[in-house]
Amino acid sequence: MQGKNRLKIWMTLMVLAVSCGSTPVALPAATTSPKTTTTATTSSTTSSTTTSTTTSSTTTTTTTTTTLPPPREATLLFTGDIIPHSPVVRAAAIAAEGTDRAHDFRPLFAEVTERIAAADLAICHLETPLTKDLNDLSGYPRFNAPVSLADDLVDIGYDACSTASNHVLDQWLSGAETTAQAFIDAGLGQTGISVTERDAYSPVTYDANGISVGHVSASFGFNGMPVPADTPWLVLDLEVDALLAAARRTRAVGAEFVVLSLHWGIEYRTAPTEVQRQLAETLLSDPDVDLIIGHHAHVVQSVGMVGDEYVVYGLGNFLSNQSAACCAVGTQDGVIVVVNLLETADGVKAQEVAVTPTRVARSDGYRIREVGASLSENPDSTELQNSWARTIDRLGAEDLGERAPVETCGALTC
Repeated sequence: MQGKNRLKIWMTLMVLAVSCGSTPVALPAATTSPKTTTTATTSSTTSSTTTSTTTSSTTTTTTTTTTLPPPREATLLFTGDIIPHSPVVRAAAIAAEGTDRAHDFRPLFAEVTERIAAADLAICHLETPLTKDLNDLSGYPRFNAPVSLADDLVDIGYDACSTASNHVLDQWLSGAETTAQAFIDAGLGQTGISVTERDAYSPVTYDANGISVGHVSASFGFNGMPVPADTPWLVLDLEVDALLAAARRTRAVGAEFVVLSLHWGIEYRTAPTEVQRQLAETLLSDPDVDLIIGHHAHVVQSVGMVGDEYVVYGLGNFLSNQSAACCAVGTQDGVIVVVNLLETADGVKAQEVAVTPTRVARSDGYRIREVGASLSENPDSTELQNSWARTIDRLGAEDLGERAPVETCGALTC
């Protein structure tokens, strides 16, 4: 009886000790309960019973990966002077024979249409007024071309044109207004002619594969024709402050890349003038101007740089009746310029200029030919060989090293 009581007392003490978190009380080995959940460690001299509780936990780590979109890219395409001399307009009339149209300029562009249409933004330079009155057509020196040319430029693949030139007032204010309306009717963008003051202060921007491109157009003068006193905003000249103000307005409305199309230089001079160089230096040093495209000289001029920004001094003639017989060697030459844009940490930049030499085939309906592609078919043509060499030499005269214009040759391997 005394032994049973003694055992109960020891067991009671053990339970109290375990439940209170104290050091377990060791019982004689012979009296340890077989149902107690313990871990027992036995040595030759002592016996002990240890009870432990293990808590297991699981930690889950979630990693979020953000995939940034690739930098945006776009191609801008520019071509030289489109001058619808009377023989060019007659060629368009011949091309339209058998149709319900009076003129069709599209066949004259047939060999370059695919390249033009492939660009994200294609911009031409129309140097002359347009008219609806086919009895009022005229050529040099005071041009007036059919309005159907604007519709054809759309079909060819152009998105817009620069229109500021020394011929913009050939048909006075009414001719400029008719030309601007022809662009509206055709659904073709233009900058250079501002019919209203509101137009003059409304920046022009275009979407080029998701990149907003602003466009400003200006000319050195207007062949002595005065800008009407009551419409001083009609067309910009090359005054620096006015050009920079226009560029700033364009940037302010969200343009990520601003292009100036400038009608400048001296006719038939292949080297840029000092005035051109100084103006390019001033304009491209401003953060709101990213690229200059030049017109008017009627011959191809060089591609240069101010800092890391391009200036294409002169694109030559893209479509005209000029030749060495009237004007200068190389006036049938032109170039298609493609500027490749890339979004960078510092904004949208021009990464590369690609050039495709062209030539007007006056003896074949004034068709515009890609010289490289034509040479691949007629490799022995001295005319084409000379045209190619002349254009490439003039474009590369600035020696830009790795930033020099890249030749694209159609079917010809450069």
